[in-house]
Amino acid sequence: MNEAPHSPWRLRDFRVLFAAGALSHLGSNVGYVAIPLLAVTTLDAGPGQAGALAALSTAAFLLIGLPAGAWVDRLPGRRVLVAADAARAALYASIPVAWWLDVLSLPQLYAVVLLTGCATVFFDVGSQSVLPELVGRERLVPANVALVSLMAGANIAGRGAGGLLVQLFTAPLAILGGAVAYLASAAGLTGIGRRHAPAAVRADRRRLRTEIAEGLRHVLGSRELRALALTATLANLGAQMINAVLPVLFTRELRLPAGALGTYWAAGGLGLLVGAGLARRLAARFGHGRTLGLAGLWCAPAALAIGLVGDGPWLWVAGAGWLVAMTKTGIDNVLGVALRQHVTPDPLLGRMNATFRFLLTGALAVGSALGGLVGETAGVRVAVWAGAICLAGAFLPVFCSPVRTLRELPVAAAPPRQAPAARVTEA
Repeated sequence: MNEAPHSPWRLRDFRVLFAAGALSHLGSNVGYVAIPLLAVTTLDAGPGQAGALAALSTAAFLLIGLPAGAWVDRLPGRRVLVAADAARAALYASIPVAWWLDVLSLPQLYAVVLLTGCATVFFDVGSQSVLPELVGRERLVPANVALVSLMAGANIAGRGAGGLLVQLFTAPLAILGGAVAYLASAAGLTGIGRRHAPAAVRADRRRLRTEIAEGLRHVLGSRELRALALTATLANLGAQMINAVLPVLFTRELRLPAGALGTYWAAGGLGLLVGAGLARRLAARFGHGRTLGLAGLWCAPAALAIGLVGDGPWLWVAGAGWLVAMTKTGIDNVLGVALRQHVTPDPLLGRMNATFRFLLTGALAVGSALGGLVGETAGVRVAVWAGAICLAGAFLPVFCSPVRTLRELPVAAAPPRQAPAARVTEA
């Protein structure tokens, strides 16, 4: 944090983004625990319904993920973030209101998580796209370390607190707390300076389909970006197959309290935090790309221990496997995100990030549905094992790609042909 002049902490707008992001992540993680527990304990949802609920929470990235990138490239970043958090606050608040009126139902939960996911699409794409403009490319790695550490800390605090709040005050009141956190985040984001204009404002408004295709070609046409996308997609698919059925496994088969599930998920947040903290030092020692490759070889196989989840010491074994697997994800989230931001020109940042979010979060939706389907037909433990195997092997695309040979971050890519108009707006 004291690495002036390249520390992002010297920049007021980054500090505002970080503080607001802390509240936003807190709201998300409380809901991550409380909403499925509410469905299982209050509305008697089964494995298939729990899987459908988890799938709908990320289905928005499949439905609007790609066009959202083009829209974000056209819109002021601050307004996108504020509107997304305000929408999520209102949607979360509708759940305790319906519960208090005794009209809460699974269809309402389905609608809330789907629409909240739509708002999250814009928030995630917008926050990753505005970061290079806020901090400059020379500060991307330390800025991503800070943001990934924040996400990890929120996973620990938010999921642990979510399970505890459900246990002490009921799930609807825990969700109300998440709504308040989102609202506070929206208020804080209004403090980002107004001078930041969308990077891809163009004199010639091209068709949305053309702009989306440019983003896809940029990601899928690069061996490095394609490998990063495939590894992260497989990791998300496996992790979400596990997470979709864990509320059923913990509450019905293992008969554990809500706090135990929150603590288990919080262990993953601790892994993200450890990985983010190690990323820069490992990259300095082994090289940026080589660290991405070796982290998978060292950490990913530990995911197989998750399949052993059970009573007593086996719960700790599974939790340790989850922590180690998420340590690898924390390293990826710092070094992989910095790599893809670094090689992408400003006019393509929104579409590049949207393409990644479409693939990565789309994998969460597919993993949720698949985990619920396998859990319903073959049993929740089979679903956990299938997800663990997928998560353990997800590192192979990056390990077998040119990414593994990169010592330093490559020189930033040249802007595309339309960039001169964009540069005029940035001057």
